[in-house]
Amino acid sequence: MAPRIVASDLDGTLLAPDGSVSPRTVDALAACEDAGVVVVFVTARPHRWLGELAAHVAGHGVAICANGGSVVDVGAQRVLEEDGMDRDRVAAVAARLRDVWGPHVHLAAESARGFSAEHGFTSGHEQPEGSPRAARIEEVADATTLKLLVRVDARVPAGGPDGFVAALQDAVGDLAHVSTSVSGAGADLLGEVAAPGVTKAATLARWSARQGVAARDVWAVGDAPNDLPMLRWAGRSFAVANAHPQVRAAVDEVVPSHAEDGVAHVLERAAALARRVAGGGPR
Repeated sequence: MAPRIVASDLDGTLLAPDGSVSPRTVDALAACEDAGVVVVFVTARPHRWLGELAAHVAGHGVAICANGGSVVDVGAQRVLEEDGMDRDRVAAVAARLRDVWGPHVHLAAESARGFSAEHGFTSGHEQPEGSPRAARIEEVADATTLKLLVRVDARVPAGGPDGFVAALQDAVGDLAHVSTSVSGAGADLLGEVAAPGVTKAATLARWSARQGVAARDVWAVGDAPNDLPMLRWAGRSFAVANAHPQVRAAVDEVVPSHAEDGVAHVLERAAALARRVAGGGPR
């Protein structure tokens, strides 16, 4: 079956280990464009991290960002939709986290307008100059928070990222949905908290339906646990070889790693099938 949409995660999946788009992947993205296959980036990244990727979706594509919290026009760097948490919910989530970890939990927030953080929150990523900071995230969060970021500097749960996510979900209960976009035993622990029911899968399903595209006509590629709902929803699912073991076990097919242009393999196949259909071959 030729897909109408290919949905791909970015970090650890479509992007090379150095964060670049490889020449082969650039060519494969262009081939999909020419063949009429829509490529959608579905990522934990905020939209402010997508500027350099606009050219690779022909400057007019869309991306689903913040683990499903927003739909973004990549070329215009404009948020088209947002599904986040209001200030009261953010405050309630923060209170539950502090009940468990006290002063050892540090929070930051991503919104359509930008980034804000508590004084104790640290990140390996460069933070926008002038981003507001305060003792508590409630003091600087926007009216709608797309994703709340969580770090804990003491009494970290055993079990790496999986154990950390489970502990966070236990803490917040039904107030929010917790995931992580990191994988591997040595990975940096970062919890990512969204509004209840907000996942990559839910937003991709809603957006695809508005395009008149059913799940059976969507291929999806990922590497981390936050990709699992999307991979289970799509008509055909792929994991790169460097993916989390749970992800590799859940998909229809494992392709080469992100260091070996695994997503390019998927995109090239999608474009070839679409060209065959356009030429009168079997769908």
